[in-house]
Amino acid sequence: MTRTRRMIRQLERADLLRVHGRVIRSIGAVVEASGPPAFVGEICRIHVSRNEPPVPAEVVGFAEGRVVLMPWGSAAGIRPGSEVVGTGSALTVGVGDELMGRVLDGLGRPIDDRGPLLSGERRPVRGPTLNPLHRVSPKEPLVTGIRSIDALVTCARGQRLGLFAGGGVGKSVLLGMLGRTSDADVNVLALVGERGREVVEFLEQELGEDGLARSVVVVATSDESPLKRVQAARVACAIGESFRDEGKHVLLLMDSLTRVAMAQREIGLAAGEPPTTRGYPPSSFAILPEIVERAGATRDGSVTGFYSVLLEGDDIDAPLSDAARAVLDGHIVLARELATVGHYPAVDPLASVSRMRDDAQDPEMLTSCREMIELLAVRRDMADLLAIGAYKAGSDPRVDRALEREEAMNGFLRQGRREKSTWEETRKRVIGLMASRTEEAGVPTG
Repeated sequence: MTRTRRMIRQLERADLLRVHGRVIRSIGAVVEASGPPAFVGEICRIHVSRNEPPVPAEVVGFAEGRVVLMPWGSAAGIRPGSEVVGTGSALTVGVGDELMGRVLDGLGRPIDDRGPLLSGERRPVRGPTLNPLHRVSPKEPLVTGIRSIDALVTCARGQRLGLFAGGGVGKSVLLGMLGRTSDADVNVLALVGERGREVVEFLEQELGEDGLARSVVVVATSDESPLKRVQAARVACAIGESFRDEGKHVLLLMDSLTRVAMAQREIGLAAGEPPTTRGYPPSSFAILPEIVERAGATRDGSVTGFYSVLLEGDDIDAPLSDAARAVLDGHIVLARELATVGHYPAVDPLASVSRMRDDAQDPEMLTSCREMIELLAVRRDMADLLAIGAYKAGSDPRVDRALEREEAMNGFLRQGRREKSTWEETRKRVIGLMASRTEEAGVPTG
């Protein structure tokens, strides 16, 4: 018996019992190996030499009996015949209150020079699908502190809203305002595909110390591997779910959902998926509901999601934008025309929709908000006639009313980046604005 045990220990030291494979080839961002018999999402280690640490990689698919892997970082040093060893596990992330105020990379590791995470509790980044019968219909409003959103595009706790905008329209500023002024218990921010310079600017200028103190930030910059960028979105979702399970109300801010889909396009094409609409493989569209559906309200808590969506050429009907709009509970459109004239936040209330607004507002506030939208629409429809002086006052009472309140409505919709409006202030102001003449309501116009 003793001899048998000694032989087993010798075999283990010789590493003959370990299931492994060998690198066959490496093309672009992917590595093909003869094994091990791993599952999709499993973490493997590629041993490049005895003097260097192994390269971590993740299984992204299979092709002709080979395992297709994608390294988390650089593939430098990998050569034909390099040993590939499976770990038998997928990526997990540490969770808990110690994450508050921390900045993590796309794999959930701290990058803020404040030491390691000490909590032993970990959670799979590919969380289980939430039973639809365990969801709670969102009805309680999430107060964002931004008047144009709280009044006209009201968001309920557990809702998923898209921020649709082209470049340079104030998307990052609006996300920073949401992180500072909302009444959520915890913010989880996923900065996916951002330029490295923008990360520091966002944390210091837009989010600020107070916003960061109640936030967890997950960062994967544009120069990192596409796998890391996709995993950053999943890591943020897993962290948000952990706080939700503790009974907290979480605000998930993802910038941007478009870059997550673009990173998945790189992975899919490298793994051999066929390109479809505008070069996107099927997995680029499949990942949108995978990410979005992880937010929502349960009996314990809620995850309210705001996902920025980059518009190609300001076209909201582009395939990826249209697919994102279909899986969200509403969309907020930031108009370049408003940003050009210094109207911030550049929320276009006529192009924006919240499917939960009617449930989240009381009847009096809802009536006033509907009337404001109607007056804004009337004013926009008459823009050409007014520009050439073809409209005569008194011809249409609705137009007269829209013109009478135009300045006050614009003052209501404009808001400084450091300004916060409570729910009661927003409610009182919009009701007063619609209830009587501007000068009688005492509504400020600036």
